[in-house]
Amino acid sequence: MTFSRRFFTAAGVAATLAFAGLGTASAIETAAYSDAAFKAAQAAGQPILIEIHAGWCPTCKAQKPIIDKLAAEPKFKDLKIFRVDFDDMKPVVKAFGAQMQSTLITFKGTTETGRSVGDTKEASIAALLDKSL
Repeated sequence: MTFSRRFFTAAGVAATLAFAGLGTASAIETAAYSDAAFKAAQAAGQPILIEIHAGWCPTCKAQKPIIDKLAAEPKFKDLKIFRVDFDDMKPVVKAFGAQMQSTLITFKGTTETGRSVGDTKEASIAALLDKSL
């Protein structure tokens, strides 16, 4: 079987994309919210992001790759991300005072440091996460 230059170029591009994807695999994982885990992170004084999320929400879907990219940055290595399901965890959504999905809330330990609703701009989400450090 003869391989063309196009085949090797395509294979090289595919390999590069695959390795690039591996770089994001080390991103901080988003955990499902639990009171115990959230309180433990608060007690440890960690930076925390609460992500009020709905699977059907296009804004939430747009926020996810931005949050993943930012969370992979070394300065956010200690950031704990907790996802609260907007539809299935109504008491938790209410406890955080969130009125709608796509709400992002940051904490430094027990202190709320900021929140945004419906934001899909990388710069302003980065500024929000910076408040938790």
